[in-house]
Amino acid sequence: MHLLTTSLDKLLGVLEAVGGFVAILAFLFWLAGKVRGRFEKPIANILLLGPAVILLLVGLVIPAIRTIFLSFRGQYVIGPDVKYVGLANYKWAFTDPHTLHTLVRTAEWLVIVPLVSTVAGLVFALLVDRMKYQVIAKSLIFMPTAISFVGASLIWKYVYQYRAPGLPQIGLLSEVAMKLGWSHPPNWLLSSPLNTFLMMVILVWIETGFAMVIMGAALRSIPDDVIEAARVDGAKGWRLFRSVQLPMISSTVTVVIITIMTATLKIFDIVYTITGGNFHTDVLSNEMYSQIFEEFNNGRGSALAVILFLAVVPLVTVSILRLRKERYA
Repeated sequence: MHLLTTSLDKLLGVLEAVGGFVAILAFLFWLAGKVRGRFEKPIANILLLGPAVILLLVGLVIPAIRTIFLSFRGQYVIGPDVKYVGLANYKWAFTDPHTLHTLVRTAEWLVIVPLVSTVAGLVFALLVDRMKYQVIAKSLIFMPTAISFVGASLIWKYVYQYRAPGLPQIGLLSEVAMKLGWSHPPNWLLSSPLNTFLMMVILVWIETGFAMVIMGAALRSIPDDVIEAARVDGAKGWRLFRSVQLPMISSTVTVVIITIMTATLKIFDIVYTITGGNFHTDVLSNEMYSQIFEEFNNGRGSALAVILFLAVVPLVTVSILRLRKERYA
């Protein structure tokens, strides 16, 4: 009963917050409609853009500035005295053995997952278009994309489940390994670096459907007369794909890779759910969480957050420049 009351109170609080926000917006829109004269357009712009600017400041700009500020401070203690340490937190991030291995492991995720997901998505896009019931195949491949990282991690955690020799195995991977003649399979999630690659499989499983849909659309957008002309010139199979199709969808491939790389930087959910960052599986986002919420060191955690942000900026910049180039073309 107490739990139900608490849930209802939280629900009412959310509804009140949303209702208040909607009421404020409705009042601003009504006020913008009443203004007349030469101030009509400026006031309308202010009233319409104001809420978005405020939300952007409160939700993004101010927290980002505060994070950068804290990254130059020591371990944050409640009180007015926060010690300035300069670049010490960044030096720690690139010299501490554990954190340095975490950065290297994150770079491995950034290289392997986007490439494998993109190649697998491209292969599926080419193969599925030749199938008779391609809608069913596409739905099955794309379905994991709709699953949350936590949900997918729980599914695959059962796949990687391990029991000691002599006990009945309930993990699918262990059972398959034993059926193939491997009498004593390892404890998959405790074996490093195998556990890291097994977790990469989860993200590849999720992102492959996204890559397939995007690149499948790009392949279908290639004019038929171009394909026919290439076939008349003798281009077939691999030669047709390498010389004609791949160059014409290269921009889409780049966008897909960058998008998956951006998602890969946010793999906290998978690592935290599967191993909690233990057994040599830690990544940058999980280490950032550990420093702030487990070690209570806001300075180091903020420095890792800034490094994570700086890693995302080039990816977003390349994607924007690529899209602008396509638009001008």
